[in-house]
Amino acid sequence: MTVSVRAKGPFSDQRAATILRRRKRAICWASVLAAAVAIPLAAAAPLPASDGAVAHPQLWPKAASPAAFTDAATEAKITALMARMSLEEKVGQTIQADINSIDPDDLRRYPLGALLAGGNSSPHGDNRAPASDWLELIRAFRAAAAEPRPGHVPIPLLFGIDAVHGHNKIKGATLFPHNVGLGAARDPELIGEIGRATAEEVSATGADWTFAPTVAVPRDVRWGRSYEGYAEEPDVVAAYAGPMTLGLQGPLRPGRPIAAGHVMGTAKHFLGDGGTKGGVDQGDAMIDEQTLIRLHAQGYPPAIDAGVLAVMASFSGWNGVKDTGNESLLTGVLKHRMGFKGFVVGDWNAHGQVAGCSTTDCPQALNAGLDMYMASDSWKGLYEHTLAEVRSGAIPMGRLDDAVRRILRVKFKAGLFGGPSPAAGHFERLGSAEHRAIARRAVRESLVLLKDNDRILPIRASAHVLVAGDGADDIGKQSGGWTLNWQGVGNKNSDFPHGQSIWSGVNEAVTAGGGHAELSVDGTYARKPDVAIVVFGENPYAEFQGDIETLEYSPGDGHDLALLKRLKAQGIPVVSVFLSGRPLWTNPQINASDAFVAAWLPGTEGGGVADVLIGSRSGAPRHDFRGRLSFSWPARADRNPGHPDEPSYAPQFAYGYGLSYAHRAKVGVLSEDPGLRSANLNLERFFVDGHAPSPWSLSASGAATVRAVDAGAQENARQATWSGQGGGVLAVTGGPADLRRQTNGDMALLMRYRVTTAPTGTVRLAVACGPDCGGGVDVTRLLTRSSTAAPLDWQTSKIRLSCFQGAGADMSRVSSPFLLSTTGALSVTISDLRLVPNEGDAVCPGDGGAGPVSSR
Repeated sequence: MTVSVRAKGPFSDQRAATILRRRKRAICWASVLAAAVAIPLAAAAPLPASDGAVAHPQLWPKAASPAAFTDAATEAKITALMARMSLEEKVGQTIQADINSIDPDDLRRYPLGALLAGGNSSPHGDNRAPASDWLELIRAFRAAAAEPRPGHVPIPLLFGIDAVHGHNKIKGATLFPHNVGLGAARDPELIGEIGRATAEEVSATGADWTFAPTVAVPRDVRWGRSYEGYAEEPDVVAAYAGPMTLGLQGPLRPGRPIAAGHVMGTAKHFLGDGGTKGGVDQGDAMIDEQTLIRLHAQGYPPAIDAGVLAVMASFSGWNGVKDTGNESLLTGVLKHRMGFKGFVVGDWNAHGQVAGCSTTDCPQALNAGLDMYMASDSWKGLYEHTLAEVRSGAIPMGRLDDAVRRILRVKFKAGLFGGPSPAAGHFERLGSAEHRAIARRAVRESLVLLKDNDRILPIRASAHVLVAGDGADDIGKQSGGWTLNWQGVGNKNSDFPHGQSIWSGVNEAVTAGGGHAELSVDGTYARKPDVAIVVFGENPYAEFQGDIETLEYSPGDGHDLALLKRLKAQGIPVVSVFLSGRPLWTNPQINASDAFVAAWLPGTEGGGVADVLIGSRSGAPRHDFRGRLSFSWPARADRNPGHPDEPSYAPQFAYGYGLSYAHRAKVGVLSEDPGLRSANLNLERFFVDGHAPSPWSLSASGAATVRAVDAGAQENARQATWSGQGGGVLAVTGGPADLRRQTNGDMALLMRYRVTTAPTGTVRLAVACGPDCGGGVDVTRLLTRSSTAAPLDWQTSKIRLSCFQGAGADMSRVSSPFLLSTTGALSVTISDLRLVPNEGDAVCPGDGGAGPVSSR
């Protein structure tokens, strides 16, 4: 039986949309072996947009930044300030650097206008640094920028951070549900409260700018950023954009800066990032202009009307032209038609994807209407090139002056010229009881009940409750990506001093009601429980690392399903709590559950789940389910369910669906046929669990041989041996695969290995992109040092993909992501090869040392 319930109420004004037909991603991966290739100087003028990527502003909705955004007195101050500024200082205002690639001394030579702390950037490289270290770091940079120097006009720095579900980079902060869950809550007033609480915590650490709200409308949840969107339809997004902006910034006040305890917001990503073909991150929205307007533009007018101070241009493109270089969108639509008076900032090195550009040279973006480059690690070269291009006339002086005026206007409104914020240093606001109460309410309201056929819920607080699954007692997993670091990986419960896991919340509620709760990740128990709550779901990810090929949950891994079936077979009622950043095909798991709850990524207040699942001692509800799907739940793994009012719309659970204790319905047995499976799911996993997953293969050639060996499990590793009688190669081959996004995202090649025979000759590790294409690094010292460890000690090294690119790799067509070669003797056993985030522990082995090796 297929349950397909259409929503009713204020958010059910569904709009017809062009059917997004599924395409197979042509994934090519870049590569590596030869000498570095020089990047040519960017062309002076922006390339013309193709006809399908030229916007017609008169067709777009009107908006206007509030009159209180600026005033004559402020504009006069800006004019006087700009008259004193040198060309170097003006260019500097247009560039934002990441704290991992700059130090305060640099600001004495390069007068940059803004800094950011990107996903993996933190004080001293410590993602768990205390709030006081953040404040100290920010103040150090600001002091350097404000130093009086001859001929220098001191202009305060903006400091931006991705506070996208609370102040999520700070240990001890309140982490709210990700936007995918907030969309299910359908509560604009709650969104405003979350914005206000987030702003208080951000301002306490000295930052004054967050890259939120996201007003994307994700139309294909294979996109790895789907959980950053509130809904697949623009209604919810438009209803939330204004309240979140007002929560973060407060109402703009004539002639006065935003109030203390507020921070400037950023509506993003302009435009169509949620509409890329195939749900590919940083991809292309191949849609007509009316669809772009109707679906993807609707969140911007309410944000602009509410006074949002910045807008971020998207990585993605529209009909073949990158948004960061599309003048018709950035200038014609956003600044003119929508009356936006703030500044437009780019995404992380996104200007480098504009046609004719590189990350260090892109006049096209500024000429198109970008005001501030997010030149995270490319800022120095970009500064020099931009300065030269203004002098040559490639960038008109009028365009530079307009960008600088917009940036200074925002700095005045943000209160930067008024001295340090009085909110800075109030660390008691981090994880405060008030903010945690808002987050717990948000968790309650976001939960969506998909099934409860036998009225298992709510669970009596006096019952004996088993809590199982790998997500039960894992605050990091329940919080998802963008948690302490970019990908949200490697976190422990101790990293969340004010947080509560779902298990802890259940245990607290059951104990208070006179019952007993038992935690067992694998589902074993000392005494047979009355009911089992199994918490499982997606592991954390962010951006393109979350892109998937099909909608099947955990393809090829039946661990969670086996646990559900085992408990069910033992006669134990099973309540599944599914953690995910998107709806996924989970029909087998739903069939194996008596009740099934979509909990999304609830953040640090796991007690909010227990508030709804656990009733009173007698089983009466304490809180009812309020959540309604803001994304359609798929009926098949191989295709999107479509969208309301499309003729092909065929969801398992429709947009707006959600059961409650007051309104129940039965769900029949669901089809467990996933449809066709993708054959190309492992493009970032090269050797795992004893095999090279498709499309990759592992082989040896020349003077090298390879054989299967045991490493804790039967034949789950490969031992490669070089005889020293000539050259030999151990290689993973397949593809071609495009690794440009992974390289730009600073991902690394992880190698888990042990050396049994030290190398007698030079050993090179390369990435290849064809017979005469590639780039490699010298890993001789790395392997030599590892050989001194005990023979049974496993080592783990992470080598940045950018090392291979810097050695000459074309990362757009990788045919071999791992190619280990030597002419000497060597024996090394490998158990794991994959791409992983760089958490500050990845290196380029040839850059002055062997780099870190960790024993595992």
